[in-house]
Amino acid sequence: MGKLEGKIALVTGGSTGIGLATAKEFVSEGAYVFMTGRRESELNAAVKEIGSNVTAVQGDVSKLDDLDRLFAQIKQEKEKLDIVFANAGIAKYAPLGQTSEELFDSIFDINVKGTFFTVQKALPLLSDGGAIIVTSSVVGSKGLSSNSVYSATKAALRSFARTWTTDLKARRIRVNAVSPGTIDTPGLNDLLASAEAGQERVKMISNAVPLGRFGRPEEIAKAVVFLASDDSSYVAGAELFVDGGFAQV
Repeated sequence: MGKLEGKIALVTGGSTGIGLATAKEFVSEGAYVFMTGRRESELNAAVKEIGSNVTAVQGDVSKLDDLDRLFAQIKQEKEKLDIVFANAGIAKYAPLGQTSEELFDSIFDINVKGTFFTVQKALPLLSDGGAIIVTSSVVGSKGLSSNSVYSATKAALRSFARTWTTDLKARRIRVNAVSPGTIDTPGLNDLLASAEAGQERVKMISNAVPLGRFGRPEEIAKAVVFLASDDSSYVAGAELFVDGGFAQV
């Protein structure tokens, strides 16, 4: 029997990378998964890759009408949720002094507003004793250049894990944050490919990580399964770094 046998889970930002790896891991551990993504073609490909016990609902977490449609479908099909993995997010970078209002708003709308209302709108369906996991990042604790806005959104998510733990204590809902380091995802690869001296940048980042490499999406997925399952039954309001030691030493 899997660690999540019979559970109903939601994964936002499930089309690729960490979201897709986690949706796969949830299904392999016995859960039924609803997953969202903005790009329908990628979302459909992800569902095909997972194969069973998964439903895709195209939508943008920053649009409240899309969230209402998502939760209406979950209510109609399964009537409840046990796990919410609020993972959807974007990363854009600009140094202070060169940051546009459009960049600022776009990151906060998806990363902070989208996560907040995903969780708030999930609450009527979420079982007492359920689990919420948000995707923060090592950048919420590090002062990396050109990351000020993105880092601020991830620090906000880490704060949510604390405050929501207090808000939801009467319902015994555990809220935790997972904070990945540099993970080998399609989005990261696109970013490095577009950067000058991309291979040098890869080498520089890897050398800054005590374990000497990028992480894999599957390694984050296993950490999220831990936080979603009874294995972490006494873990609440915590931040679990999965970063090869980058933010720890």
